[in-house]
Formats: sequence, structure tokens, C-alpha cells
Amino acid sequence: MTRNDGYLLDNRQTEAGERFDAFATLFDPTTFRHIEGFGIGAGWRCWEVGAGGTSVVSWMAKKVGPTGKIVATDIDTSQLSSDARPPVEVRVHDVSADEPPGEGFDLVHARLVLVHVPDRERALSSMIESLRPGGRLLIEDADPALQPLICPDEYGPEQQLANRLRQGFRKLLADRGADLSYGRRLPRLLREAGLRQVTADAYFPITSPACAALESATVRQIRDQLVTGGIATDEDIDRHLANVASGRMDLATAPLISAWGRKP
Repeated sequence: MTRNDGYLLDNRQTEAGERFDAFATLFDPTTFRHIEGFGIGAGWRCWEVGAGGTSVVSWMAKKVGPTGKIVATDIDTSQLSSDARPPVEVRVHDVSADEPPGEGFDLVHARLVLVHVPDRERALSSMIESLRPGGRLLIEDADPALQPLICPDEYGPEQQLANRLRQGFRKLLADRGADLSYGRRLPRLLREAGLRQVTADAYFPITSPACAALESATVRQIRDQLVTGGIATDEDIDRHLANVASGRMDLATAPLISAWGRKP
């Protein structure tokens, strides 16, 4: 992430770890499939941007082995301390303001990062600059504007409440500079940045226990902002959390758009 006091979802909050666990369950299979397709193996040098949690970093470390290197960066590395041993190097770093933490990387990856970064153009340029010729860039970001509903099947008052709270969440993100339609632009942006063999796909879970866990943790984390912003009352939030906990809600995520390319 970036040094942005307006960031809504602070890594230091209790719910952050729950969100990272849900992201890992939901999105790690997609991320790992793409990286496996690049041929990651022993000796690779990788930069994990805005690492947040440990699941991707740990998996990469096993793939590259003791002869490889994983540089894991974030503005808040509190969730990464358990992985701070070779071949993993953990650094406090702002991808939109600091120089790249190395060069000649075989792979640079960022998931659910750039949508929140104020200077996305500089961040993308920095990541590409750090790649070796032939190195791969994989950017994965959500596009909440493409699919804005937490309950696509809005058939009752519980679903209507959930979607109202999700609309409020999106407003809070946008007010803090998040680009809620960034994901769909990734293929074009990678091509315009000079990458070759640009490809993209999207993953869109519609119902899953991990979707429910993510929704519960997210709403609890932003509860104060929802209330003080006049988006919902405490009673609304308590009712929604109880609805989520019931297991009867079909809760979706925004589509995760993965785009990748190769540096000439």
C-alpha cells in the first residue's frame, strides 16, 4: 500500500488479519495458477508489492527455494513479521513514492493494491522498471464499479440492506481516492507501458463462506466510518452482521481482474 492517512482498511486493526485470510481463501488459487504458468522456480527473484498478509509470500518462498529471493513490501509490515527470514526480505516501502527495492526481478506481483494507491501511474512504472528483460508483471485488482453489489440476487430486505451498506463502503473508498473502475483498465495500461504478450482474466465468486467472512470483517472494521458518515446506524450494522452470520446470504465480491505481461 502507500503512506496515505486516509486509507480506510488499516493493517494494524484486528479485522485486517481476518480479511487477509479471506482473501487468501478466495484468491490464492487464481494468483498461484497465473504464477505457476510463468514457470516460477528455484532461483527466481520476486517482488511482492503491498504484501499485506503472508500467504502469497510463503508460497513464493517455497517455489524459489534457498537460491531465490522474495522481497515483500508494504507501508505496514506488521502482518509479515513471521515471514521475515531467507529467502524472504521484508521492507517498509511505498510503491508510489519510493524507489524500487531492487532490480532484475523475474516477477513482480501486486494484488488488491493499486486501486488504493494515489499515484498509480508512478507505482506501475516503478514495478516495470524493476523487472529484468523478459520478466513478468502480474497485477490483480478489483473493479467494484463493474459489479457493485454484495448481493447480486437482491430478493429481500436482508439483501437490500447488504447492498446499501456496500454502496456506502464504496463511497468511503472513493472519498479516500480509490479508483473503483481501475481493474478493467489494466490490460490497456500494461500495453501502453510497453509490456508484451498482455493477457487478462477475471474471477468472480458469488457465494462462499470466505465471502461471508470477508464481509463480516470488513463491516466491523469500517463500522465507525459507516455510522459517523450517516450511511448506517449501529442497529443497521448489527442486523446485517447477524444476517451474514446466519449463513443464508449469497454474498459476492467485486470481480478480481488479473492482467499480466512480459517486459521486452
